[in-house]
Amino acid sequence: MRVCQFRHFGPGQGLHLTDRDLEVKGPVAREAVRAAVADEKVISTNRKAFHDYSILETYEAGLVLKGTEVKSLREAQVNFKDCYAAIDNNEAWLIGCYISPYHHGTDANHDPERKRKLLLHKREISRLLGKIAERGLTLIPLRLYFKEGRAKVELGLARGKKLHDKRASIRERESRREMEKETRARQRA
Repeated sequence: MRVCQFRHFGPGQGLHLTDRDLEVKGPVAREAVRAAVADEKVISTNRKAFHDYSILETYEAGLVLKGTEVKSLREAQVNFKDCYAAIDNNEAWLIGCYISPYHHGTDANHDPERKRKLLLHKREISRLLGKIAERGLTLIPLRLYFKEGRAKVELGLARGKKLHDKRASIRERESRREMEKETRARQRA
């Protein structure tokens, strides 16, 4: 299935969509077009989060960064291990995210494990604070990306999976892979 086709009109003029390209069917195709149009460059994804947590909602937040942090992110020097978001004094913070020091930096290089402020609206912060306190949920970063030149993080409101939940999701994934393998084998024959 063709999602969209980009037309490039020479150097410096950027990418343009034709009217025919926007005629896509289905929610998955529309999301693919939105991602392509949004000009997102994904830096890193937290694949372990989808294994350890069940994601209920997602939020997009901006990041307050220093100059050397941005340069390190452009080189994809980030680690999400043991990273989470917390709300303190009506401000959202990203804690435990390791951004490597910039290798061309001077003594003014950033601290790799410092707390980074997340940019969210007040009503989003109050809604998240209520859900975290009430239901025992947590905020986990799912992916880090640049959107129109600005660093963004996608946060997931998540509930931890138990061991049997993890086993069930692994079983489902394996059965889905086997079914796809069988359908491909039937199509070849």
